[in-house]
Amino acid sequence: MNKYTIRRYLLFIISLFINAFGIAFITKAFLGTSPITSVTYVLSMFTPFTMGIWTILLNLLFVILELFFMTRKDLKSDWKMYLLQIPIACCFGLFIDFSMFMLSWLNPSTYVTQIIGLIVGCIILAIGIALEVKANVAMMAGEYLVNVITRRFHKEFGYVKLGLDVTLLLTACILSLLFMSGIHGVREGTVVAALAVGPIVHFISPYYHIFDRWITYPTQQIEQTSRSGKNIVITIAREFGSGGHLLGEMLSKELGIHLYDKEFINMAAKESGIDEQYIIKNEQSIPSFWLKCILSKNSERPLEDSLSADDVLFLAESRIVQKLAAKESCIIIGRCADFVLKDYPNIIKIFCYSDFQSALCRCVTQYGIAREQAEEAIHRINRNRIHHYEYYTGKKWGDPHHYNLMLNTGSIKLETACRLIGEIYRDMNK
Repeated sequence: MNKYTIRRYLLFIISLFINAFGIAFITKAFLGTSPITSVTYVLSMFTPFTMGIWTILLNLLFVILELFFMTRKDLKSDWKMYLLQIPIACCFGLFIDFSMFMLSWLNPSTYVTQIIGLIVGCIILAIGIALEVKANVAMMAGEYLVNVITRRFHKEFGYVKLGLDVTLLLTACILSLLFMSGIHGVREGTVVAALAVGPIVHFISPYYHIFDRWITYPTQQIEQTSRSGKNIVITIAREFGSGGHLLGEMLSKELGIHLYDKEFINMAAKESGIDEQYIIKNEQSIPSFWLKCILSKNSERPLEDSLSADDVLFLAESRIVQKLAAKESCIIIGRCADFVLKDYPNIIKIFCYSDFQSALCRCVTQYGIAREQAEEAIHRINRNRIHHYEYYTGKKWGDPHHYNLMLNTGSIKLETACRLIGEIYRDMNK
């Protein structure tokens, strides 16, 4: 085990403590606890065991239940990860009890202070989850159970996770009614935690790139960047109305290389088996972004864990981007191509943007869109592109650090931009 792997495990352990501290903070707000700890909290209220001890026992129960959904092949190939859940469960339970002890002083007396405590707890929990995902070395038992059920029955990870959370909440309510003659531990705070943590994780995750160098083995980076790639690929990310597609057409004629944009629809349909009309309607957008955030609870979990139709489409288009880069020098519009090819050696990453009035004018005069419709389209499409990019990459869309060239097409003519990119292309091609 090298030092970079050790660092990943260290981050994971830290994330467990942060998660536990966040859960304790939410619980101490006395507005209900998080869905995953609702049962353990209720059990701790009428038994001699603590919330942490019950967390350990519940997670061990999950570990046992997983065996009923795993094949021998699954267990053989993943036995290390399976067994790792046991010490993780023990650590997490102990961290919860320690966090509850640390926060023994926290007793909010008013509803306002309870709300503040709840919000702080949700933020802390989101910070921990994002760090856990960044470490990417192990899963907690509840998440692993959802994962094996997903694989066994070919369901979407997010909806199975939702089903588990609802089951735990109902169990907590039943136990509470049976043993305490009322519902305890499940309140408005439980709903807030369920709805708020996921989106907060998505907001925080892009900033965790600061750990990349610390946890990534250098030779991996060298191997990735040294992959064969004689072809030169120009990727163009663009705000709607900035003329990114028009620029791509100019570059295609100027440099004599293929432009790929709308062609992706047919290619992705063949690659994924998804209907073309669905792709036309949903490509480069997250139709229910907030719901996706809530269901996934993270932004960097491998997509294979939660394959929705949107995820399948993204993977299909990513494979197409990689195939095109290997096949020929070309221009690719959108499709998160700058991220998909981030380790490709010969790439020119362009981002086109413009002021609103210039974008509006181009939409009306060049795209033939009515002014009222154009205003709405600019806001809607840009919002969708932001959500799509950030959901699947964990990076900030339009961050100048991700691109080789940022072009303000509101003040720079497309012809000028074309000549500039053409010069860069020819210099690389020498």
